[in-house]
Formats: sequence, structure tokens, C-alpha cells
Amino acid sequence: MKKLITGFMAVLVVLFTSAMNYAAPIIKIDGSSTVFPITEAVAEEFQKLEKGKIKVTVGISGTGGGFKRFCIGETDISDASRPIKPTEVELCKKNGIEYIELPVAYDGLAVMVNPKNNWVDYITVKELKRIWEPAAHGKVTKWSQVRPGWPDKDIHLFGPGVDSGTFDYFTEAIVGKGGASRGDYTASEDDNVLVQGIATDALALGFFGVAYYDHNKDRLKLVPVDDENDTNGIGPVFPEYENVVKGTYQPLARPIFIYINRKSADKSEVVKFVEFYMKNGAALSKEVGYISLPDKAYDIALKRYEKRIAGSVFGGHGAQVGVKIEDLLQKE
Repeated sequence: MKKLITGFMAVLVVLFTSAMNYAAPIIKIDGSSTVFPITEAVAEEFQKLEKGKIKVTVGISGTGGGFKRFCIGETDISDASRPIKPTEVELCKKNGIEYIELPVAYDGLAVMVNPKNNWVDYITVKELKRIWEPAAHGKVTKWSQVRPGWPDKDIHLFGPGVDSGTFDYFTEAIVGKGGASRGDYTASEDDNVLVQGIATDALALGFFGVAYYDHNKDRLKLVPVDDENDTNGIGPVFPEYENVVKGTYQPLARPIFIYINRKSADKSEVVKFVEFYMKNGAALSKEVGYISLPDKAYDIALKRYEKRIAGSVFGGHGAQVGVKIEDLLQKE
């Protein structure tokens, strides 16, 4: 009996030691605050399925901040609300980092004002440019300077910071040059900070991904955008599902991405995670307020990953306006 007990205790010690020595592999993700809600939702469901066998951490350094970490090998996956830029391509190349680019959803950049704002019922692309272009810095400071009839009151601006892919895309689409913007506005890579700023300021105007509006509808007023393109004949448009998918919400509709480190792509835990992402991304992106890609786009993207096709379908040129991601993927 004594020998049995001793043997049983020895087995327990081995099992306990093995448990203590086991550490679940960690998938490290950082980057865009716009893509964050989708990746976080995917990570939560994935970890439930794995029951503690794999851990996933998701940060929000902004697209630019995420690429800075990704391109020196600090993370496995980078969330990005625009394609990778030439400077980031060079940084990755310098550090021997190859990457696989996968689209995960569409996003409509939402223009927002405070609910107490009773004068803005729509805004044009030209008016947005007048507000945000570099020449407006310190000069276009009142609502009345944007459109006659609007009040002679200060305009308080809120928008993503320079490390944000949303900032890059918005400036490319509205101003005509990525990164070209006035600097006298309240900036943050955290969209929740922007929500809070607009929600508490009756004179505020700002922009960020539409999902953050969906989660704060009672605190914000969504403004439809008119691209003044007479050929569409539809006037001001909201960033709603059909408008984004059909391409009528222009020029503020765009695809958003994840980038996977080529070396990390062969790790079994990353393979499981990416496959789960591509197979469940459509449903989960809708759940958190984003616009899913066509099913075909996810299928093509998954095949791209399975074949480990490195590089960007955008050629490493950064934000591009008015493209359909499934068309680009199909060419690969």
C-alpha cells in the first residue's frame, strides 16, 4: 500500500511539474484602433475555442505605430486601416521581415458632430477639404467660414493622430495627399478619446471608423457626405452597408487589413488563428459594426495565406482611394 501511495505521489509531482513548465504560446498583435474591435472579437472567440491553449494579445498603437513594431519583429500580426507604406516596406526589408497582407472587412469613415448641432444636415467633400487641408491651419476656425448660414462660432476639430491609418486614408481621400492636414486639432490614436471629445462638445466635428459611431449612436450625430458627383444622382450618403459595398459612399469607404509576419505564419498557433479569422471574420465584423467583405474575398484571402504569398496587392504604396479589394485579390 505504501508503495502505491508513493507511486501515486510521484505521478502527481510529474503532472504538476509539467503543468508548471507549460506556457501557452502567445500571438502578439498591435496596430490600428479601427481594426482593433474586429481582431479583439476574433481573438476572444478563438481563445474560448482553444480553452487556454493559445493566448492572443491585441494592442492599439495605431496603424503606423503597429507597423513600427511589426517591421522590427516585435509582433506576429499587425492591424492596419490602410495598406503598408513605402517607408514601412523599407523598414521591414531592412530587418528581414516579409509579410502576408489579408483584408478583413470594409470600413466607412464616419463624419461626426455633436447631437446638439442643429445646422449640419450634410457636408460636401469640398467643405471637408476646406476644413482639414494644411492651409486651413489657424485660418478656418469658425463654422461660418465653411458654409454661409452656419453660425459664427468656433469649430472644434477631433481626428486620428499621424500614426493612424485612418488619418492617412482620410487626408488622401479628402485633401488629395496622404498625411497633408492642418495640425491645430485634437488628435488621438484611440477612437474612444475622439468619441468622448465630440460627445461633450456642441461645436465639435470629427471623423473615425463607423463602428465607433455604431457603439455610440446616442452620443453622436452622423453626417452624410456628398461627393458632388452629379453622375450618381443620389446626393448626400451615409456610411451604411449597401452604400459602402456598392461604392456609392465615396471617397470615404476603404478595405482594412491584417499583416502576418511570414516567419510567424508557419507557427501552428498562428495558422489556427488566421484560418479562424478568415472563416469567422465576416460574421464577427458585422457583429462589431463593420462591413464584411464578399465571401469570395475571404476565400481568396485564405488561399493567399495558405500559399504564403508575401507582399501587398497595393505594391507597397500606402492608402489608395476607391478600390475594391476582391478585384485586386483576383489578380493575384
